[in-house]
Order: sequence, then structure tokens, then C-alpha cells
Amino acid sequence: MNDQTKGLLLGALGVAIFAMTLPMTRLAVGDASAPQLPPAFVTAARAAVAGVLSALYLLAVRAGPPARKHWPALAVSGLGTVIGYPLLLALALREVDAMHAAVVTGVLPLGTAVVAALAFRQRPSVGFWVCAVAGCALVLGFAAWQGGGKLSPADGLLLLAVVSTSLGYVAGARVASVVPAQQVICWILVAGLPLTVPAALWFWPPPELVIRPAAWGGFAYTAVFSMWLGFFAWYRGLALGGVVRVSQVQLLQPFLALMFAVPVLGEVLQPGTLVFSLAVIGVVFLGRRMPVGLPSKVSS
Repeated sequence: MNDQTKGLLLGALGVAIFAMTLPMTRLAVGDASAPQLPPAFVTAARAAVAGVLSALYLLAVRAGPPARKHWPALAVSGLGTVIGYPLLLALALREVDAMHAAVVTGVLPLGTAVVAALAFRQRPSVGFWVCAVAGCALVLGFAAWQGGGKLSPADGLLLLAVVSTSLGYVAGARVASVVPAQQVICWILVAGLPLTVPAALWFWPPPELVIRPAAWGGFAYTAVFSMWLGFFAWYRGLALGGVVRVSQVQLLQPFLALMFAVPVLGEVLQPGTLVFSLAVIGVVFLGRRMPVGLPSKVSS
């Protein structure tokens, strides 16, 4: 199995883990009519829990800290993936359901590919971009079909979340090309502990707020899987298979999230979702076969 195939498989595993983030975050924060854990608490506490796990892991493998020149990229990745995306997502999910969020954030692959092409000076073929745009058009068409073309403030938060995490993914992938991928997210989370631990304590839910066990379960998933283990697979996949190409696997993420929302939240899955899913899978398959001009060496 070559590195590109390994990268695509690891990227798909990361996407499956991240797809569960939407329904699990919705489970954790509740909605406007029945709020559960505060969004700011979920954002800070999940990063704090993952940061403690990361510290234990780094001690276990006796990992040395990244070179000083890598810390600016790590900071950008942390701001995008550890703070920006989780907070914006949690705030939006108080107002819209997980299925709605899944389709709006479906533009993430295009955002990641554009940022990657600019950052790494990659030159994907016209055919590749046609597939990427077609996939995103399918996602947006699905969103329009579901929502009647109406946008809300929550949609703005979700689109900002897309921009935030696109920047974070690419910055993290740059470091993952020279630092073991599983250590990248760990150092980001450990570096954030002086901020995330106090913030988690500050935003701790008030005692009068009755929190369902399911909400704590959703929070636990976002802390251990969404914020930590998922990045092990994701960054390694980006490093092996190339950011522009592997990022297109994200096209499947909104549809996986839609499917996960059925058993987790009891949301109704429309039959048309399966049609769109098959169409997106076909576009991703075609995109894999299009040439992508990768640089011989990524600047670190």
C-alpha cells in the first residue's frame, strides 16, 4: 500500500470520527429550548481534558518539543481547531440541529483545499478543481433543498467555523510533515492548558442547571475523540497523502454526520440524503484520479 492510499484511509478514519462531533456537540449543549452544557465550557473543557491526555502521551513516548520555528504554525492550528471551530460550532448548534449544521459545514473541503493550495504552492489540475467545486455544489444544493435557501445567524457562525478550521488544518499539516502527526495535536493542546483549564473552571455550568447524563456523554466524546484521537488519524493522513487530495474526503463528512444524527439525536434522515451521498462519493472518487501537482518538499 503506497503512502497516498494510506493517507486517504487515515483521512477517512479521521473524517468518520469528526462526523460524530456534530451530533455529540448538539447532545452536549442542547438547544435554545432545553440548554445543557454552556458552549464556552464545552469548548474549553474538551480542550483541557484532551490536553491532559496529550501530556500523558508525550511523557510516555518521551517526545521532545517541536523546534521554535514550528510554534507559529502550531499556534494558528490551535486557534483554528481547538478554539475557533469548537466554539463557533457549539454556539450554532444551540440554534440549529445537527443535520442542518452538517450540510452547511459541507463546504469545508473546498476551504481546506484553497488554503492548502495557497500555503503549499500546489497546483491541482483543472479536473481536480472541477471535482472539488462539483462536490461542494452538491453539498450546497443539499443545504438549499433542506433549508429552502434560507440563511440564519447560525449559518454565519457555521461558515466562520469552516474558515477557522480550514486555516487550522493546513497549519497543522505543515508541521505534521516534519513532526510526528500524533504529536502535533498533543503539543497544541498541552500549550493551551494554561488557558483552557482556567476557562473550563470559569465557565463551569452553574449548580442549578440540571445536566443530563447524555450531555456529559456527548462532551466526553468531543474531548477524547473529536479533540484528540481524531487528529492522530487526520494529520497523519494529510501528511502522507497530500493536503489538497486527502481534504476531499471531507466531502463525505456532512453525510456521515447526518447518518449519525439519526441514532444519537433521533433526527429524521430524508431518503434524498442517500442520493446526494452517492453523488458525492462519485465526485470524490473522480477527484482521486485527477493529477495534483505536489511540491517536491514542503517548507517547514
